[in-house]
This record gives sequence, C-alpha cells and structure tokens, in this order.
Amino acid sequence: MNQVATVPQKQSGTGTAVARVSAEQVFVTIYVHGQLFGIPVERVQDILIPEKVARIPLAPVEVAGAINLRGRIVTVIEVRKRLGLPAPKDPKKNVMCVTVEQGNELYSMMVDSVGNVHSLSLDAIEPNPSTLDPRWRSVSQGVVRLEGELMVVMDVDAFLKFE
Repeated sequence: MNQVATVPQKQSGTGTAVARVSAEQVFVTIYVHGQLFGIPVERVQDILIPEKVARIPLAPVEVAGAINLRGRIVTVIEVRKRLGLPAPKDPKKNVMCVTVEQGNELYSMMVDSVGNVHSLSLDAIEPNPSTLDPRWRSVSQGVVRLEGELMVVMDVDAFLKFE
C-alpha cells in the first residue's frame, strides 16, 4: 500500500507549513449481489469468464471447483457463498472470475460482474460501519463512499483464509 508523505513548503514570511500529499490506491471493482467491492489492483492476476469448472470432492462449500489457467490449477471460490448471500436468480448467466495470488497459489473469485478501475485517495477509506454484517466485516478493510454507492474494500488475505 502507498504511504502518506509530508512535504515541507515555505510560507511567505516566517516559519514553514507542511502540505499533506495524499497517497492513492487503485482498485478493481466487482459486484456481488448488487454490492460493490474493491480489490487492490496489485493483487489481481487475471479477469476471466470460466469455461468449465471441475468439482473438487470434499471441498468446502464456498469452493466451486478448479480451472486450468495457462497450465496452472486455480481454485475457484464462490464469493456469494463465502459471504452468506443467496445464489443468483439466473445461474446460467455468465459469471466472471477475478484471479488473485496468495502465497504460491492462485484463486479465482467468482463474482456477478466486474466494474471499473478506480484510483482513490487512502484518506477516502473509512472504518467499517458497526452495522456491517460480521462475516463481511471480517473480510473488509473499510468502506469508500462513491457517487450513489458504497464500496467495500476487500481484504483478499482474510477472504481467502479458510478455517
């Protein structure tokens, strides 16, 4: 993550003033059940529409299966199930996957759709509201108010932590 820097600037007269330069973070946005989430762009390896997902026997319920991505086996996680959300009304509708890396493993997060890329000031990230569902709070680094919607900043490492 970027850091906030302070830059001393001369004032006219005596003394100095400190100008605060706000660092920015770039997010890839995704939608799940109508909710906007932001994933730090440096975590995103690939965005794709999965053709065939092979089931993995005895896998946790959130694991949809695995796909082959350029010769690597990638575990596909259903974000809706992981967050306790209902299945989509139209399961045949094309879903998208955002592939991220954790450690040496690739995971593809199955989402309803991928939005835009937003560059936002780190100052715009607010703490999680106390009313945010505990399951969501555990995978969120905060929220950002955008025009007409609230973006939940996803903590990818916490999201991929399976107990």
